[in-house]
Amino acid sequence: MRVISKKGFVLVVASGFLLLALIYSWCPGKKPSMDIGLKQRGHIENLLKKRNKDILSSYHDIPYVLKESVLRELANGTCECQADENKINLQLPHILFPRVWASNLNHAYLESDSDPEGVKGRRDKEYSSFQRRSSSPADVLIVAEANSPLQYPTQGVAVRPMKTIIIPGLGLKQDPRPTHTVNLSVTMGTLDVAATVVGVSITGEGQKTMELSSNILSKLNRQLQFVTYTNTLFHPKTADTVLYESGGHQAAFTIKVGHSAIPKLYNSGTNEGYNISALVTIATKTFLRYDKLQDLIDSIRQYYPTVLIVIADDNEHPQPVTGPHIDQYIMPFGKGWFAGRNLAVSQVTTKYVLWVDDDFFFTESTKLEKMVDILEKTTLDLVAGAVREVTGYSATYRHTFSVDEGDSEGDCLHIRQGYYQTIQGFPDCVVADAVINFFMARTDKMLRIGFDPRLSRRGHLEFFIDALGSLHVGSCSDVKIGHASKIVLPWSKSESEKSYDKFRYSSTDSEGRMHTEVYYFKNRFKCMSSN
Repeated sequence: MRVISKKGFVLVVASGFLLLALIYSWCPGKKPSMDIGLKQRGHIENLLKKRNKDILSSYHDIPYVLKESVLRELANGTCECQADENKINLQLPHILFPRVWASNLNHAYLESDSDPEGVKGRRDKEYSSFQRRSSSPADVLIVAEANSPLQYPTQGVAVRPMKTIIIPGLGLKQDPRPTHTVNLSVTMGTLDVAATVVGVSITGEGQKTMELSSNILSKLNRQLQFVTYTNTLFHPKTADTVLYESGGHQAAFTIKVGHSAIPKLYNSGTNEGYNISALVTIATKTFLRYDKLQDLIDSIRQYYPTVLIVIADDNEHPQPVTGPHIDQYIMPFGKGWFAGRNLAVSQVTTKYVLWVDDDFFFTESTKLEKMVDILEKTTLDLVAGAVREVTGYSATYRHTFSVDEGDSEGDCLHIRQGYYQTIQGFPDCVVADAVINFFMARTDKMLRIGFDPRLSRRGHLEFFIDALGSLHVGSCSDVKIGHASKIVLPWSKSESEKSYDKFRYSSTDSEGRMHTEVYYFKNRFKCMSSN
């Protein structure tokens, strides 16, 4: 008995170690957390700003003379809309002599509002959030201090098409000599100066190449602080390369040319808390499952009675779905999954859209406020929750993508289960590339990416692959939605369930080829891997 007990003990210990090994292999290691909140940039950016201020404010004691013809073209941080004066009194002046008209939007919009200051406050808050989300470290001005001896901006210089800017950070640091000379050349614009400094010779003003020289280095450096660039060749998004030379030393830097992004702001109508009905629209696509769709609607109304529900319906014999705050849009029969998503999202006018499948249902854990909160306080564009099955298991379906550069045959796509890191301040939330079908997103971002309507019966990762590099995606496991059971005995299925299965799970050669074409031709992948 003692021998058997020892063997049993050894077996139990070995089994325990095996179980621990399995648990360790199944559970990913703790991921680092990252702060993606909407706040100012970090310590390095603050140092850069201070250094730039010191560089740009040097030589202030050297006098200069302003050049009015150039100053008029420089952006000064203010703008006005002025209408042409009607000096000709004719019956049809707008036809014979078209005039510029102007409208004061501040006056026109705010004069009829009961709380104009509140509206202005909400707009300022929205715009500040937009600026922080859309900014990039690559936009920060960085000046390479003279090591060569040329001093020039390495990044962060931008001009709008056909506009004029002062090129910041130009300078020359060298030992005294009889004459100090610099040359600048551009290809998509012209160079000039906004002011002139006595004792500095300038040739090529208003041309693509300009030379500046002086026997006093400090005066030349002061003159370099007034060098301007004017874009003359329009392109919506490109860059001009500036060649900067002196005494055999040469440097090059770019000036980005393009329109700035126009903000798309949403007026929620309140400055206090989150008005979910004003911020969120719930969108879904239905096909042959009106019973489950009604369960979804009933569950939504239990928790959010006034949130708008948008339904895309491609049934052959559509049934009206009625009730307050419900918009049903009928599509051609069998148009498909992604086409329905496009239609539903296209009708959303709120800041956020919540996507749900028609066989989901809301529970006490479906807290839309939590999803809005993380989207409002971070740079995320889309945040998913978890889908809770009837078995009690909650799925989050998190994946990361990696694209390896390939050859003439295409690139390689690698899909892996997992995520990048947790989000500081939101311990139940992580950053990933693809998430489950229960997600809330910024409406304008969803519309910008869209869904490939050729994917009619199945499709999910394809959207997130199209969004790679454009969409900042997160997932929070503490917001859960219920999922109707798919465990139905074959002999107990209704006719609509049988028809749904036939459409949903039948696969044809043409559909399989379409999925292959999406990856191979549209996305230019030669292979893909996944776990």
